[in-house]
Amino acid sequence: MLGVRREQVTLAAGALQKRELISYSRGRIRILNRARLEAAACECYRVVKDQYDNFLA
Repeated sequence: MLGVRREQVTLAAGALQKRELISYSRGRIRILNRARLEAAACECYRVVKDQYDNFLA
């Protein structure tokens, strides 16, 4: 759905796991610290989330 290769997803997930933001195993992702994960995301996350929240309201 994202249009990226699996190996890139594995690299990104591994980097987030090393920072203890997520746990990742066998295709399952568990968010360990949402606040830190959101802080690590680019500013586009907040823009997209705000638009999505407005759409649902």
